[in-house]
Amino acid sequence: MIFSKSMHMINTYYKPGRRQLMILTCLFLLSIQAVWSQGDKKYIRQGNREFEKGKYSDSEISYRKALDKNNTSADAVFNTGDALYRQKKFDEAGKQFSQNFDMNENRMKKSASLYNLGNSLLMGNKVAESIDAYKASLKLDPDNMEAKYNLGYAQDLLRQQQQQQQQQQNQDQNKENQDKKDQQDKNSDNQQDKNKEQQQQQEQQQQQQQAVSKEDAERILNSLANEEKDVQEKVKLAKAKKEQVRTLRNW
Repeated sequence: MIFSKSMHMINTYYKPGRRQLMILTCLFLLSIQAVWSQGDKKYIRQGNREFEKGKYSDSEISYRKALDKNNTSADAVFNTGDALYRQKKFDEAGKQFSQNFDMNENRMKKSASLYNLGNSLLMGNKVAESIDAYKASLKLDPDNMEAKYNLGYAQDLLRQQQQQQQQQQNQDQNKENQDKKDQQDKNSDNQQDKNKEQQQQQEQQQQQQQAVSKEDAERILNSLANEEKDVQEKVKLAKAKKEQVRTLRNW
């Protein structure tokens, strides 16, 4: 209000030049920014009170209102990430901390952003990515003992996951090999059954052929026997006729 009154008095008593207009414009913009800044800080303080009471959803709303007032508020972005993290919205929280990292110039604040980003990634089961975030945080703040501890924990967890993954791969490979062996054995058994069946068929065919051959042989022998009998009878008849002829002649 005082600033606006001063502006009005200046405009009333003299006509400012171009340079004065530029200065007044800058001052006016700064005053607007100050008003908006006060508004976002009010919502940040409100969000902090709600956060301390465990009302994380309400605190998120307050922090977002602060951002509506001042979207360049790095503190509001960071605190929004904290509120999302407590609600187990780890992916959304990670985005807030990444944004906060880009907004800050202070090494310690950037390190804190990376540390919280690492926590969000770790809780989201993105272990390898969390390790990178912790390492980057420690480069900016080597004395962050919590980051060191979480880094070690994440590295151990990653090794365990890799071991479990390797064991699972070995189990899958063993199962695949066993399945192939079982299939080969099955194919071998099928082939043996097929060979056995073919052999049985061949034996049956041979037995049938042998049976047919035996029947043919018996038939041939019977035929020959019949033919021989016929021949013998014909010979007897011929002899009988010859004897009759001789008898007639002698008589």
